[in-house]
This record gives sequence, structure tokens and C-alpha cells, in this order.
Amino acid sequence: MNREIRYVIYHADDTDQAVNAVVQNDSIWVTQKAMAELFGVNVPAVNKHLNNIYDEEELSRSSTFSILEIVQVEGIRNVKRKVEFYNLDAIISVGYRVNSKKATKFRIWATGILKEYMTKGFAMDDERLKQGENVFGKDYFRELLERVRSIRASERRIWLQITDIFAECSIDYDQNSDVKKRFFATVQNKFHYAITGQTAAEIVYNSADHEKDYMGLTTWKNAPDGRVLKSDVTIAKNYLDDKQIC
Repeated sequence: MNREIRYVIYHADDTDQAVNAVVQNDSIWVTQKAMAELFGVNVPAVNKHLNNIYDEEELSRSSTFSILEIVQVEGIRNVKRKVEFYNLDAIISVGYRVNSKKATKFRIWATGILKEYMTKGFAMDDERLKQGENVFGKDYFRELLERVRSIRASERRIWLQITDIFAECSIDYDQNSDVKKRFFATVQNKFHYAITGQTAAEIVYNSADHEKDYMGLTTWKNAPDGRVLKSDVTIAKNYLDDKQIC
């Protein structure tokens, strides 16, 4: 793999901010010089902040620092040199400490993404996903689809959608009424029967087996590492496989 690439870190003021970096171990690695150029400061300033970051144990030096051998042009020769590199975690930490206009733009960009994640529960680089760019040597689009598929298949998400439809169609909707509870129990049972040909009670009766791992459950409230509770084994959908749920 050609270790030296041109990698766009972020986009601010309609200007692509780029830096020479090495892609390795699902991260990007840059030198102190490259980091200084990225944030518009001198190398001693970057070095000072890195030392403070490690002294304060904000990051572990062993997991964010590496000495890599790269080929660089010196005059007319290609020379191999061992150079100190710092990964993406270190770049972000330095970016939040450096005092410069470029660093301020970086913090605005990064904080915007963090705010979007905290507000919406997700943050996406639409253009990278559309273009199929795999800067880290891996295309994460398939992983994204699998995670969305898992969210869509969650029982709570399905019932939230049904609740919305029911609330819109009913002029006297009361989420705590017995009528509402019976209605959802009936609809849920119809879903189970349409998928398996069995009612919820029949699914539990035919699937629960003390000789199988986890009583035959495919999921439960504290899955996959938490203990199975008594309430978990009475829920029919906990016995369904991925194909039946999706």
C-alpha cells in the first residue's frame, strides 16, 4: 500500500482542508509538521499540546503514537526514514487545544458533527457514502445498511410507527386505555401469525426449550452478554430469527 496520501480532514468555509497522512489500522497518521500545517501553527506549539495531552492522560501515548518507516524524496534520491506519527485521536485532541483561525474552524466543524450526533442520534458524510470512498481501506456502506436494517427490525421501532398511525386515525386516542392495550395485543398477534403461522402463545410454547442455549431465545433485553430474565422468555418475538423479524 502506498502510505503517503492526500486526505481531506474536513470542509470549512467552502475550502477543503487537506494533509499528507498515512492510512493504517483503521486510522490516519500524521507527523507533527503536518499537524502544524493543518491547524496553521508552528511545530513547537503542536509538540507542547501533545505533551500536555499525554501528561494529563487524556490519551495513551502507546495507542496514538507510532514510528513508521516512510520513503521521502531528498534531492534526487528516495530515502527511507523512520518518522514519528500521531493518529486521528491525537489530531482531534490537538485541534481542540490549539489557538489559531484554522483550529477554530476545525472546532466549529467537529462540534457541528458532535451536536448532530447528540441531537439526531447519528451523523453521516453523505458525499463519501454516495461516492463509495474508502479512505481507511474499508467501505463502511454495508455496515451502515446492516445497522439501519437492525434498527428498522427492532420491535420498539415497529410499534412506534403503528402507534403514530393509530393516534392519527383515532379522535379519542388514549395511550393508557385498556382499549389501546387490547388493540395492540391483537395487532401484534396478527403479525406473529402472518410471519410464523402461530400465535404469540404458540410460538413461546413450541420454541422455549430448557435444553437449548438461552432457552431457545435469539434475543433478550440484555442480549448478548446480559442474563436472561423471566420476562424475556414470555415474549414471542424473542424466539424469532433475523429473517422472520425483517
